[in-house]
Amino acid sequence: MLSEHGVKIAPSTYYEWAGKKNTARVLRDKELTGKIRVVHEASRGIYGARKIWISLNREGVEVARCTVERLMRAAGLHGVTRWRRKRTTIADPAMARPEDLVERRFDPPAPDRLWVADITYVSTWTGWAYVAFVQDCFSRRILGWAAASSMTTDLVLAALS
Repeated sequence: MLSEHGVKIAPSTYYEWAGKKNTARVLRDKELTGKIRVVHEASRGIYGARKIWISLNREGVEVARCTVERLMRAAGLHGVTRWRRKRTTIADPAMARPEDLVERRFDPPAPDRLWVADITYVSTWTGWAYVAFVQDCFSRRILGWAAASSMTTDLVLAALS
C-alpha cells in the first residue's frame, strides 16, 4: 500500500512501527487523563490544573503539576478563570497605521523635544483602574498623569494638561 502511493519506506520499518507496544509513559498518561477527567467532571468543569493536581495528590495519585497541565491541555480541558481578560486595543484592519515620526529613536538631544504617552490598566478589588501618562524622553520625567475608572478620551487629555 505504501509503495503504491510513492512512499519510499521499507515494509520492515512499517511493520516494526505497527507492532510497537505503547511505552510506560503513554500508558500512564492514558490512565491519568481518565482520572483528570473524573475530577474535572466532578467539579462541573470549574477546577483548573492546580486544583486537580491537589485533588489527585490528596487521593494518593502521585503526579507532578506540570504533567496535569500537559495532559489537560492535550485533552482540551481547562478550568474557569475568575477574571476576564481585558482587551483595550482592537485594531481596525481597514484603517491605515500612523507613521513612525521618531523612527524608533527615543534619545532626543535636549528636554521637551520628544514626549511619549501611554495608557495602562490595573485590576483592583473594585474593578479596573486606568492610568494615562505623558513622559519626556530626555529626562525620563513624568510630565502629567491621570487615573479613572473608565478608558475615555478625557482620561488621555487630562494627562496632557
